[in-house]
Amino acid sequence: MTIKVLIADDHPLVREGLRHIINKSSSIMEIIAEASNGEEVLNIARKRRVDVFILDIGMPVLNGIETTARLKAMNSENKVIILSVHDSQTLVDRALKNGARGYILKDNAPEEVIQAIQEVHKGRFFLSPTVTKFIVDGFINRLNRRRGDETTVLLTSREKEILQLISEGFTNKEIAAKLHLSLNTVNVHRKNLMNKLGMHKHADLIRYAIKEGISKL
Repeated sequence: MTIKVLIADDHPLVREGLRHIINKSSSIMEIIAEASNGEEVLNIARKRRVDVFILDIGMPVLNGIETTARLKAMNSENKVIILSVHDSQTLVDRALKNGARGYILKDNAPEEVIQAIQEVHKGRFFLSPTVTKFIVDGFINRLNRRRGDETTVLLTSREKEILQLISEGFTNKEIAAKLHLSLNTVNVHRKNLMNKLGMHKHADLIRYAIKEGISKL
């Protein structure tokens, strides 16, 4: 049975490299679609069967982690591999919590992408060895920390989407038009973001979005 793969990255050269690796290395995998941002991925997923999604973590408009969450909400059986240049504990945790079953680093993609697709397609997890090591280390460290010392800010899916667009330079009016919302609704979301995060400046929101991997700018 052919494994139908979608690859999504905003850099054409990355998509070309992945296409070359997959086409050269496996006769049972077929790239059935490509996308440059999360919105395109969701549109394709609504129309076509995709067995494994390979998503760049830092795509514009809708990043890979948020796209993963929406794919899982659309169909819990959707299988996602996150492709990233960042071996960040925070980003890996967020990717897995949002439903990703694989996380591979771009530096290691040529050696790992075929195995990752095979494992994830079977319903298993696949993580780059570097990622696995610091996940284990991080887990041990968290066991040794008191829970009371950890503070988590919970943003809704819509708040994350608006925060990404804010960090990418869209005005409230442009965001409202893009998301088909009223300007007042966007203003309320922005105010709620600032209240939740305890921030009062536009630049603070941008820095937070970058730190948390919501935006790559």
